[in-house]
Amino acid sequence: MEILCKNSLKVTKQQPICVTKFSNFVANNLFIMLKTAFTHYINNFKGFSREIWILTLVTFINRAGTMVLPFLSKYLKEDLHFTYNQVGWIMVSFGLGSMLGSWLGGKLSDKIGFYKIMIFSLFTSGVSLFFVQYITTFWALCAAMFLLMVIADMFRPAMFVSLGAYAKPENRTRALTLVRLAVNLGFAAGPALGGLIIMGIGYQGLFWVDGSSCIISILIFALLVKEKKKVTHEDKVESAKSVKSVFHDTIFWVFLFVSFVTAMIFFQLFTTLPLYHNEKFGLSEFQTGLLMTLNGLLIFALEMPTVGFMERKAFPKIKIIILGSFIMSLSFFLLLINIWAGILVIAMICISIGEILTFPFSNAFALSRAPRGQEGQYMALYTMSFSLAHIVSSKVGFEIISRMGYQINWLFMGCIGVAATFCCFWIRKALLDEKIS
Repeated sequence: MEILCKNSLKVTKQQPICVTKFSNFVANNLFIMLKTAFTHYINNFKGFSREIWILTLVTFINRAGTMVLPFLSKYLKEDLHFTYNQVGWIMVSFGLGSMLGSWLGGKLSDKIGFYKIMIFSLFTSGVSLFFVQYITTFWALCAAMFLLMVIADMFRPAMFVSLGAYAKPENRTRALTLVRLAVNLGFAAGPALGGLIIMGIGYQGLFWVDGSSCIISILIFALLVKEKKKVTHEDKVESAKSVKSVFHDTIFWVFLFVSFVTAMIFFQLFTTLPLYHNEKFGLSEFQTGLLMTLNGLLIFALEMPTVGFMERKAFPKIKIIILGSFIMSLSFFLLLINIWAGILVIAMICISIGEILTFPFSNAFALSRAPRGQEGQYMALYTMSFSLAHIVSSKVGFEIISRMGYQINWLFMGCIGVAATFCCFWIRKALLDEKIS
């Protein structure tokens, strides 16, 4: 009996020591794992030129101030009391201006240089935003939104050309991703702050902040970055064989359809979804802003490591786009579950993952598909597919909602996303046939 008691005491005394050693072992290994993961994450940001980092900073400042877009449909509907049909037509004007602006930006960048176009576009659109807030009639707003977007979206193709000039050939895809990361990080901060501004001083405050951010960001760019001529890199991995013109590249035109559809369903995030949050679940502007902030934070945390990993493993771009387009369409099927507000968070996570997999590699595919000397044509059409998606997304979405309700709209968006996924499978087969022939 005495011996048993002694043994019991020994075990009792030793147990805390074992637990402590095990806890220290777990803590040390967890620290090592976190340190390794952080190191890998940071390594994805190495190797960029000074100009790329400045362009990234400028993009972040500009996008953090871009608070009008996520709340534009709510502003038109709730503050100016337009009908769904009128909101749809104003968004159509927005998209048409974006298309024309993208085309002009590409053309003028080739003629007078991307640097001048970037400065003109952001500075002039910033000043224009100060005045747009005072336009409240339907037809005047259609015209104002059209002209504003003609000027504002001249910036996008010029920015693509600037990346070709300032980025090294081996990290061009990561440079595109870095700038996209700045865009999404800006959107992560912008909507939440925008919701607070609306609650505090009203929608007019958004126009002042957005305009100011455009002017401040482009002044930083003009002061810190010198103009550089476009450089043509010889890194065409997936270029079409014997393609004399973009208009004869069938694979690229099917790819443009995929880009158009994925952009169309993604833009629901800024047009119909904010209204759905309020009308179905009673979410405030601030709560809607927080949901959009979740999207931006997921992009910030996951996109660059994902792109870096996929590039190191040399996954074919079209395979990644297939997965991304499918997940994006799945997010809209999830919205059919309309009895629980938590589904909005799950759907937002899905659309964010789809965005991470689809858009960076779509950019890269478009650039790599272009034969040498035709980059401008290819990127102009690629950029215009997004502008066209802006037009169709808002108009179709609001028309479906006004006639048949939100559920039918989510079902439609999910189905066309699945159609885009099947088109990606066709592109993959056509690329394989192209390599064999």
